[in-house]
Amino acid sequence: MFQKAIKVFGAPRTVHAGSGPAMKSNALENALDFKGVELSHNTPYVSNDNLFSESEFRTMKYPLGYPKVFQTLADTRAYLDEYVPWYNQQHKHSSNALFSPAQVHDGSWHDAWQVRDEALQDYSRKHPARFEARPMMPSPAGIAGNNLPSLTADTELHAA
Repeated sequence: MFQKAIKVFGAPRTVHAGSGPAMKSNALENALDFKGVELSHNTPYVSNDNLFSESEFRTMKYPLGYPKVFQTLADTRAYLDEYVPWYNQQHKHSSNALFSPAQVHDGSWHDAWQVRDEALQDYSRKHPARFEARPMMPSPAGIAGNNLPSLTADTELHAA
């Protein structure tokens, strides 16, 4: 997974990993070290859990059909072969203003946002008594992460 991600997107400076055996393995540490990537097993000033990974695991366990125990490695792979595309392409995240990760990643959320905003503004013009002020359509954050570095002048916070 890391090899494919680095090949497509480049190597990050740090991978915030959990404390499970796979993430603490020498093989992963050596492979990332070779690419100049630091492997962090905790996030400073917060619990040792990676909030993005923990959120993902929680989401994974709630759809109907999630087995409490996978009987075989093939069963696990079959489940993930269906789950991962669903999560990336179809699952709408509240933290992404109800856009899928794929929409946010490829920028296609902009067109959908425009349609949503036009509908909201049209509704507010037709029913002004229902609004105290002009309604604002939320958009995904431009940057998300743990312990982000200080913002600089060239760092953009808004994706819209």
